[in-house]
Amino acid sequence: MSIIETIAESAAEGPVARIYADDLQAMGYVPSHTRAMALNPEALFAWRALQTAIAGSLGLRRYELVTLAAARGIGSAACLLAHGKKALKFMPEDQLERVARDYRSAGLPADEVAMMDFAVKLSTGSAAMDDGDSQSLRDAGFSDREIVDIALAAAARNYFSRALHALAVDVDVPPGLGPEMQDALLAPVGGAADPARPPAGG
Repeated sequence: MSIIETIAESAAEGPVARIYADDLQAMGYVPSHTRAMALNPEALFAWRALQTAIAGSLGLRRYELVTLAAARGIGSAACLLAHGKKALKFMPEDQLERVARDYRSAGLPADEVAMMDFAVKLSTGSAAMDDGDSQSLRDAGFSDREIVDIALAAAARNYFSRALHALAVDVDVPPGLGPEMQDALLAPVGGAADPARPPAGG
């Protein structure tokens, strides 16, 4: 549990109130990571703008898959659960379970496997990457702009997930994720969800 003292919904004002309202509208609750990062609302607004800029160019399905792969490499339970829920908009539940457990044998197209491989490597050993890694994406059919966007999506997830780790932010289980899906999403990090604060309505 984080020692960071966050702003209660009842006490939120100004930009923090807007941030909370956006999450309530989009997800039905205010996640622990939003509460923590809203202590610097300007930075959180900038983070969300960056996400939008990358996802709008890369495409939402690809963005979520790269995000899941990066979160897998980082070992971020919070981001695996949150983006697992978001990924359900772009694939059926049974496929997402397979992707979560082993994306290489989940029946994904070769280009999506390649970009997830790239995201995992960036998240676990970026200093060892070279042009060969970008070439693998080019060989899979990605344009140079798309290669940059894949790198940005994975690197951005490292920024956010590692901040959550460093601050020991509580892990929430988004409403609608059943036990089997939770187990699949958390299998790469070898843990089970045990959030200190269950989400509202969940």
